[in-house]
Amino acid sequence: MRSHFCGTVTEDLVGESVTLCGWVHRRRDHGGVIFIDLRDRTGLVQVVYDPDTVEAFDTAEQVRPEYVLRAVGRVRERPPGTLNPEMVTGAVEVLGQSLEVLNPARPPPFQLDEADVGEETRLRYRYVDLRRPEMFARIETRARITRAMREFLDAEGFIDVETPMLTKATPEGARDYLVPSRTHPGHFFALPQSPQIFKQLLMMSGFERYYQIVRCFRDEDLRADRQPEFTQLDVETSFLDLDGITGLMESLMRHVFERVLGVALPDPFPRMTCEEAMARFGTDRPDLRNPLELVEVGDLVADAEFKVFAGPASDPGARVAALKAPGAGGLPRSGIDDYTRFVGTYGAKGLAYIKVNDLAAGRGGLQSPIVKFLSDDALQGIMERTAARDGDLVFFGADASKIVNDALGALRVKLGEDLGLVEDGWRVSWVVDFPMFEWDPRERRHSALHHPFTAPDTEDLAAIESNPAALKSRAYDMVLNGSEIGGGSVRIHRREIQQAVFRVLGIGEDEAREKFGFLLDALEFGCPPHGGIAFGLDRIAMLMTGSSSIRDVIAFPKTQTANDPLTGAPGFAEPRQLRELKIRVLDTPGG
Repeated sequence: MRSHFCGTVTEDLVGESVTLCGWVHRRRDHGGVIFIDLRDRTGLVQVVYDPDTVEAFDTAEQVRPEYVLRAVGRVRERPPGTLNPEMVTGAVEVLGQSLEVLNPARPPPFQLDEADVGEETRLRYRYVDLRRPEMFARIETRARITRAMREFLDAEGFIDVETPMLTKATPEGARDYLVPSRTHPGHFFALPQSPQIFKQLLMMSGFERYYQIVRCFRDEDLRADRQPEFTQLDVETSFLDLDGITGLMESLMRHVFERVLGVALPDPFPRMTCEEAMARFGTDRPDLRNPLELVEVGDLVADAEFKVFAGPASDPGARVAALKAPGAGGLPRSGIDDYTRFVGTYGAKGLAYIKVNDLAAGRGGLQSPIVKFLSDDALQGIMERTAARDGDLVFFGADASKIVNDALGALRVKLGEDLGLVEDGWRVSWVVDFPMFEWDPRERRHSALHHPFTAPDTEDLAAIESNPAALKSRAYDMVLNGSEIGGGSVRIHRREIQQAVFRVLGIGEDEAREKFGFLLDALEFGCPPHGGIAFGLDRIAMLMTGSSSIRDVIAFPKTQTANDPLTGAPGFAEPRQLRELKIRVLDTPGG
């Protein structure tokens, strides 16, 4: 139906006849000459109709935005003074000779170049929203990312293997989406939160190198970087240790960024322990473009009269940390109150501070209600440790370690943005040596920080069960600009270690046999050492396209309330379908 795409009509085609198909982006009538900006996936080109081509001109008078057209004409240079440097095709135009309306269109619910369109409207008319050039560019970039991933992994000998979508529920940290079975009444499949067990079974099957770009499902509370169904690059490999796996995955990401953005990531990636990340940044996914860091000052204030500091300083489960805001000493009290309310949303009971007016004046140059409670040595130590200068503002957090880390870690991000300190570019790192387990006070038992198949840093069975709180895991996260884009681990490949971990998690032999019997059996049939990683494809695409939400890089996403305005999903099932599934809906009072 066409000879060229709109965005390819350039000076090279001057004098040639072209046939174009696309949508009307704009239509303008200038004194009897009609200009149509015709759009397809490659861009825009201007098509001009004058009254000499009577039939085509009459048709051009009738078209409106988003009509689908087929236009035939001759390419010519634009007259002097009318060039449009903002368009790839801005040096030429097509003098229209014929025009066919392939399909008229109702007025669109919003203009494609309209910036302020509500997300609900965008998702309700997603097929219109996706016509916007920026949306197409995001989806196209996502396709280039997956193509680069496949290109690298195929060259490295990985095999693309599909794993089941209808499977059995396993403990992975979130609620499962359940699918009732018609042929087994009362039984349910679970949609996979990840292909974790299956990719391990593939290692036990001798595939050695597996990958899959796969859909995963988690019924959890949503936010800007979460969806109930999401896509990840899943990778597993045998006979590589932690350094071998992380080194190979670094090469993968360097390949992707070079292919898609022309960006060279560092070689090798820097790495830090989880403990270091929490101490310096208050989070295990630090944005290293932000130069601000938390500084431990508990030892300096342990003997202070100020019990707000002294108490946490002497508690092994708490900390006292300082965070310097460079040049923010002029912040008014109202601004400090705003930051105090901000950290309050993370559990902080308050936000102590010191304004550094004149460092050379000692105590007299420091302004704060807490200065009188701190010794000269403590104040001097705080100023030295935070590298404070005149005009700076130093904030403090003193509480349980988690509260301080959450509150000051979030404040660090906000201050970095408010003070314009966040650098441009890409900062990537590994975070390693995570705790193996975390204590769940509500359940009164340990839970796996990653998942139950992560290998501990020891194969001493007695050590695993006698002191689980002290164990580190052989897990690793890849962090890019403050977002975790990938996480994985070396896996357990010996049955006795897997059983010991299950026991620490409170999974008895009967439950382990019921849920994981096939995996435990497979561990005894020649299981190789293996490990892997899963990358969040949606999150990577969001970062690489500069989007603010993963919904902008997913063609048909759900809202933050997990519904689809386009199709109306989720919807009610027909009574006949429920009867076939042997599901009985109980009436509730009043409804």
